[in-house]
Formats: sequence, structure tokens, C-alpha cells
Amino acid sequence: MTSYKFALIICLLIVFSSFGQEKDFTSNLYTTYEKYKEPSLDKRRIKHNNIQPLITKLSVNPKFKVKVVGKSIEGRSLSLISIGTGTTDVFLWSQMHGDEPTATQAIFDIFNFLTSSDFKSEKENILKNLKLHFLPMLNPDGAEVYQRRNTLGIDINRDALSLQSPEGRTLKRVRDSLDADFGFNLHDQITYYNAERTDKPATISYLAPAFNYEKDINEVRANAMKVIVYMNQIIQKYAPGQVGRYNDDFEPRAFGDNIQKWGTSAILIESGGYKSDPEKQEIRKLNYVSILSAIYSIANGNYKNIPISEYDKIPENDRKLFDLKLNNLTYNLLGKNYTLDVGIHQLEVDDASHKTYYNSSRVVDQGDLSTYYGYETLEGKGYTMVGGKVYPKILASIKEVSQLKALDLLRSGFTYVRVENIPKGENYVSFPLNVIGKDYKVPEFKMRVGVIPNFILEQQGKPRYAVINGFLIDLKSGEGNFRNALILR
Repeated sequence: MTSYKFALIICLLIVFSSFGQEKDFTSNLYTTYEKYKEPSLDKRRIKHNNIQPLITKLSVNPKFKVKVVGKSIEGRSLSLISIGTGTTDVFLWSQMHGDEPTATQAIFDIFNFLTSSDFKSEKENILKNLKLHFLPMLNPDGAEVYQRRNTLGIDINRDALSLQSPEGRTLKRVRDSLDADFGFNLHDQITYYNAERTDKPATISYLAPAFNYEKDINEVRANAMKVIVYMNQIIQKYAPGQVGRYNDDFEPRAFGDNIQKWGTSAILIESGGYKSDPEKQEIRKLNYVSILSAIYSIANGNYKNIPISEYDKIPENDRKLFDLKLNNLTYNLLGKNYTLDVGIHQLEVDDASHKTYYNSSRVVDQGDLSTYYGYETLEGKGYTMVGGKVYPKILASIKEVSQLKALDLLRSGFTYVRVENIPKGENYVSFPLNVIGKDYKVPEFKMRVGVIPNFILEQQGKPRYAVINGFLIDLKSGEGNFRNALILR
């Protein structure tokens, strides 16, 4: 055995010994989570005014120091919340993209944990060794309208050089004033990333950003890698195989890359997708557990013994997931049968208040999709796609449609119901029949990328499944992960 291999084995034994010692703590974080989950932040589309009462409550707690450190373009306050007396500074900021709120929710769960009377020895260890600094919701103007960019229309995460935005300037000023040892850059990513070459969603993705084009690894970046390896071990327990790693090509305009360059060990965490978790509440829980576990490891110094070679073993992110994937369907075009795989995204459309949303799905790919995966997959061999029919009666109102037996209509091949009077401003219905206006012409059924997926899957000439606005419904059992159909005028 070479001396290198021997040293590596020793390092791994130390790592996993330390991990074993902390296993009870991290397991207890997971099992007791509901006790600390902040109940007022139960939906993704949180706004600045949703977190202000929580920040005010922290400001009167003597354990915390709360300071307004900046304002957004529209004048919303940016608050830095600090706790702890240690010599190692850890800086966490969230939601620099306004439509990426999962970690903001988790931060307020962490505050509830820190103010509780439980886990006394662990919290004492954290707070005597570390100073924790949180800047939640860096882009409150974007959060107000649930958009990625700020009011200026720029991506704050590409403003580290120009510092055009007051939000970006605040982040730079706080980082410099703290000269933090560690920085957690907390984001959401699209739900269509998977761990490379697997059907597993990248529920959590990590990156220790490069600080130069050569992707050199100095002590600062190496420490970020070590903490990521530790967090990956935690997540694997609760979402096995569902961790990805971002490409580390240097982006000179990005904050993460520059913060690494400026001497803070920068750790990017991206919250992706998790099956049957549209509000990302399980992912929020994983953020809570993994961030607190990482903080605990930094406080103990256990991360220092982790070999960085384990970092590259985390699979890279890929983008090969659909919400619904239909395999080997028969599609008749101009009298000839073809075999198609169909990939569907169940896209979100915000309501006018940006407080909730409905789904308007699209076919995003078709053909040979054998290298792609789905959160939900149907093996469609033996099923033929046919267009849905319009119910022959015109009904007076949407309420009358809701009183129909939708499943019976679907079993007869009807996917549309015409309505005389459709209220303005209504765009969707909660039952699995599309509502169309009295003059709406249903387009000829033709499978192509970009269309709203509404069709029937027939087996031996009889309807077996329905796809309504991209949601699959089993016509035998009536089961399906259905959310809404559309109103088409």
C-alpha cells in the first residue's frame, strides 16, 4: 500500500468517525424539524412584509443583533441578523433572486431553533465558537413580483464587478465588513435538473466556486469543498442519490466566485426538485438540516479532516427531467403510425398578486427521449394518442361544468366543455375538464413542441388514460397527480 493510499484511508476513517459522532445530532434535527418550522412562511411566494414581523421579534431578543444594512431600489429594508460570540464568522445570504425563497424559509426555521431551549450543548458549542450572520431576502423587490431579477432588471448575482444595484453593493459591503471565514450563497434551481446519468432529481446541488479561470484550489476554496462533502453525507441519508454538483467554470461577474476570491470560503447551495413537493417544503427541511449540520461541523472544526477528493465524486448536475414522460406512444400522422416519447413540463403561471399560481403545461420535447427521465413516467406501448372531443352541450356557467361527472366524460373521450359565460380574470379550473369559450375553436390535434398537452390515450380503441393540461389521469381508477385544467377563450 502506498503512503498516499494509507493517508487517504486514515483521513476517511477520521471523517466518518466524526460523522458518526454527529449522527445523532443531525438525525435529531431531521426528526424534530416540525417543532421549529416557521408556520407563517408555508408557501413559496413569500414577500418582504411576511418576514418583517419575524425580524422585529428577533430584534427584541438580546441574543440577536439586528441591523438594517441597506435598502432595495424600491426602498425595502435589507437586514443583517447576527448571533454568537465566537471568532469564526459565518455569513449566510438568501434570495438574491426574488423567485428563489426556499432557503429564506429555512433561515427562519434556523432562528426558531436558535431561540429554543433544546439542543443546549450543541447550540452552546456553535455560538461560543462562531458568529453567525444572516441576510435573508437580498432581493425583496424581485420577491414582491416573484421574479429572478431586481427592479433594475439585472441579475444581482452578475453584479459583483459593476455593483450597479444597491442590493449588490450591500452584499459586498457586508462581506467586506465581516471578512467572513465562510459564506453560504443560498439559491433555488429549476426542478428539471437531475444527478448526472440517473433518474434522480438534483434535490440539492452544491458548488465551491472557482476564483480564477484555472480553477485553482487554495485553502479557502478547499475548505468550502470539505464542508460540501460533509453536507452531501447528510443529505444522502434523507434523499439518497439526489445531490448534484454544479460545473465550476469561473464566472468573473458572479458574487460566489468573487467572494471565494476575496478570501471567504464560498458554498453555493441550490434547492431543486423533489417528487410531490411543489411548495418545496421537504427541500426546505433538507436545507435546515444540512445548513445547521454544516455550521456545527465548522464550529467543531471536523470539516478540516475531510479529503477534498470526495468532492469530485458528487455527480454533476444534468438537465434531463420532465414532470411527465410518456414512452413509446403510437401517433398517427397522415395515415401512418409513428412511435413517440413525449416530455411535458407543468409550468407555473403566477396570479396577478404573485401570491399563488396555476399550471399551464407544455410539450417541451418529443421523439426519442430514452436518455431522459420523468418525475412521473408512463410506459405507453400499446397506447395511441388521439385528440379529445368537445362536449356537445353548451353550458351556461363554469359551476354547471363542475357538477358534471368529469371522469365519465373523460372515459367517453371528452376533454373540453363549452361555456356561455366565462368570468373575466379566471384562467383555470380545479376539475379535469378544459373550459372553452362559446366561440373558441379547438385546434386540430397535432403533436408538436410548444402545444398544451390535452389528449386521450386509447388502448384497443377505448380511452385508457387522459392527459389534461399535462396531467396524467388513470381512467380506470380515476387516480392522478392532477392540479388544474385551463380556461381557453
